[in-house]
Amino acid sequence: MALDASRIINGTYGKLYIESNWQTNINHLEANVEVEKKELNLSGDNWVRHKLGAFKGTGTMSGFKVTSDMIKLGFTPFTIFSRLEDPESFGHETIVLNNVVLDKLQLANWTANEEVKEEWTFTFEGYSLKDPITASGTVTA
Repeated sequence: MALDASRIINGTYGKLYIESNWQTNINHLEANVEVEKKELNLSGDNWVRHKLGAFKGTGTMSGFKVTSDMIKLGFTPFTIFSRLEDPESFGHETIVLNNVVLDKLQLANWTANEEVKEEWTFTFEGYSLKDPITASGTVTA
């Protein structure tokens, strides 16, 4: 059975909430978790083994300037809710990013005759997948 292309999620249906406020001006979100791996060389073993260490959450969000809310928020920790809800998908997905702190504040960045765009990089400490998307039906090989 081939992939039903209508089930591929379109980012147009993504929404970003800071606390419970929908940020309608944000049109891009990326959040990643990296893990430190410690290399272990064991006697009698030709393979380098790995032990998991600390996790690091980083991300970027960007969009159009509409308010001064991010400047007012400053470096105070907050929560991001990312929600993808394409009406043709198998459902919606909500991911919560905890203890989000901006890396820097963009105070001014404008050019005459252009829309003002903003971008914020950030770190976060923990996440949870609240609403996973799962395919309905079974796939046979």
